[in-house]
Amino acid sequence: MIQPVSSPPSPADATRGTGLPGTPVDRPLPEAAAACPPARVAIAIPAYQAAPTIGDVVARSLAVLPDVLVIDDGSTDGTGEAAREAGARVVTHPVNLGKGRALDTAFGDLFSAGFDAVVTLDADGQHLPEEVAALLTEWRPGDPGRRADLVIGGRDQEFEGMSAVRRTSNRCSSLLISALAGQRITDVQSGFRLYDRRLVAALGFPGARFEAESSVVVSAARGGFRVVQVPVRLGFADGRCTSHYRPLIDSLRIARAVVGARVGAFRRAVLR
Repeated sequence: MIQPVSSPPSPADATRGTGLPGTPVDRPLPEAAAACPPARVAIAIPAYQAAPTIGDVVARSLAVLPDVLVIDDGSTDGTGEAAREAGARVVTHPVNLGKGRALDTAFGDLFSAGFDAVVTLDADGQHLPEEVAALLTEWRPGDPGRRADLVIGGRDQEFEGMSAVRRTSNRCSSLLISALAGQRITDVQSGFRLYDRRLVAALGFPGARFEAESSVVVSAARGGFRVVQVPVRLGFADGRCTSHYRPLIDSLRIARAVVGARVGAFRRAVLR
């Protein structure tokens, strides 16, 4: 088994967190988060060949939450070094294992360290760290009756800025996966999310690549966990130029994974 290599963070640049000109005004951290001091939340950023953008994403993330972990998934362009210089802690996969494996590494690291939730966002700058507050607000850790296990940052209000192909793909996949999940989710492909530790502890995070994020939605909804979606702003709408998504191969992997998750949920329900 390939073991990830962890390295300590270097001192962050003194100007980190200032963002770039034109950065959207930061949302204040929600009162719900401030009202629950014991709750610990970290940001996890899976990254592959993201050296040009990862430094700014890390710096802006650190301005929102103090714990930022980057999983360098076998990059060869200096992604890990750039993330470390910006102030993140970096765990390195010696070779590229896929986004699902990178997130699984992050969850294992952070939840074993005692964090209560992990926010995941992409390394290319599409997901704005300033929008983390929106996810934290919907998490509601201080309200057991309304506490969310999975919060998805929805981008459907930004779909018109995407190409027709990508917009159609997102909408069709969301309809299919919503049907399998038994719950309407309008942007199931968004990787900007908050995962509660009890969800990952119960379900794990199976799947090596993009299918992991889709199948966990089906497993969570069918397993009785609370899944919610909240609208978020984006740095840019169409991420085709920076995405490592392979339309045919990854779509087939997602289809197989979500059907498998639905079958698995049905079997568990029968055995109860």
